Amino acid sequence: CLYLLDAFFKDSSVFSSVAKNNINIVEYIIMWLSYMLNLIKNEQGNSLEYFYDIYIKNHEKYTDSITSVDAYYNSYKDLIDKKNDLINMDIKYISKFYDAFNTLCMMYIEFNEKTLHCSNCLQNANKFVNKYKEMNQNSVITSNNSYAQLLSTLSNDYDNFKNYCNSKGVNCTNFPSLATIEEIQTLEKNSEQLSAHSSEQTVNSSLQDSEQIFTQSSKHIYTQGSEQISEQRSTQAPEVTSPSSSIGNKLFTVLSVFGAISFFLGISYKYSLSGFRKRAQKQYLREKIKNIKKRMNHSYMIRRE
Repeated sequence: CLYLLDAFFKDSSVFSSVAKNNINIVEYIIMWLSYMLNLIKNEQGNSLEYFYDIYIKNHEKYTDSITSVDAYYNSYKDLIDKKNDLINMDIKYISKFYDAFNTLCMMYIEFNEKTLHCSNCLQNANKFVNKYKEMNQNSVITSNNSYAQLLSTLSNDYDNFKNYCNSKGVNCTNFPSLATIEEIQTLEKNSEQLSAHSSEQTVNSSLQDSEQIFTQSSKHIYTQGSEQISEQRSTQAPEVTSPSSSIGNKLFTVLSVFGAISFFLGISYKYSLSGFRKRAQKQYLREKIKNIKKRMNHSYMIRRE
């Protein structure tokens, strides 16, 4: 957790270019921490609240002020406290969010703007949409404000990825769209009514109609979003970077860095759970993380130019 916070918030240059405009990174860090804690099989150790009370609340590395970015927040604890509603979330549900987020990270990592059709991205997009749909159909998740906020964050970043692909000339029109809670509930209600009052043949026919309505609705949402992006681009001078492209560039950097760093930290954390705390292994992971950050920062500066 501390390594990820350092990666995005400790250095003032990284903060101003990436983390400042993507404060929801903290949500992703908590998702990752929840997933790692879920690997621990005991009653207290796998609780986010327990981890917060023992390792964050009074720990100087989390409570000390970081002078380079103190104009935006006081400490890491202050930053986490802004998302304190996530601390009390059920760990089995927040791990589901991390599973979807991990798939989204893979989409960003495997993206190649030189390829007009990103088959791996499409496969991961289908996986992400299925995971999102599963959570969106869970009344426990949709009725909870904290869970609903995480769904919204994931949904926005998925749409930002599609916009980023389009800005790079990659064909993303075949990427599935995310259905809203209202659309899913309407389809389920219609299906139940048809099952109660129609024959099997009529039900199958009606379900096909419902799927067509859902497809048309999804296409309408996507088309509407694309038209808004096009209008934004048309009103800007040719040399000005569009807002969606700027967001995409920053988010691409965020999720690529996050995916790579969390991968290595995951390995390190598993070693610590098994009792293998070797200095050579830790130093190797630190050097790997440092090199990843340098490459991503260099990549970001090239995009800005």
